Amino acid sequence: MDNQEYNSIVSFIWGIADDCLRDVYVRGKYRDVILPMTVIRRLDAMLEETKATVLSMKKQLDAAHIDNQWPALCNAAGQAFCNASPFLLKDLTSRGKKQTLEADFKAYLDGFSPNVQEILDKFKFRDQIRT
Repeated sequence: MDNQEYNSIVSFIWGIADDCLRDVYVRGKYRDVILPMTVIRRLDAMLEETKATVLSMKKQLDAAHIDNQWPALCNAAGQAFCNASPFLLKDLTSRGKKQTLEADFKAYLDGFSPNVQEILDKFKFRDQIRT
C-alpha cells in the first residue's frame, strides 16, 4: 500500500468518525470506539464465510450436550477464534430500534470465543455500547 492510498483510508475513517461520533464523544475519545470496532469488523470479515458451518456445528454440539464447544467451533471456523452468535456484523445494521440493536449487538459480542472476549475486555468496549 502506498502512502497516498494509506492517507486516503485514514481520511475516510476519520471522516466517518467525525460524522458519527461528533457531539457524542470528544475527538480525543474516538479511539475508545474506532479501534475496537475496527478489530471487531476485521474478525467478523474473517469469520463470515464459515458462519453457517460454525452455526451448524454449534447446533450439533448443543444437541449432544457438549459443554466445552469452543475448540470444535474454532476448528469449524478454521481460525484460532470464532463467533457462535447467530449474527454477522452486517446483520445488525438493519435494526430499527435502539433497544433491539443494543441487545443483538451484546449477543453478537458475547458469541465470540474466550480469546476474543479477553481482547474486548481489555478495550473496555462494552462500556461504550450504551453511548
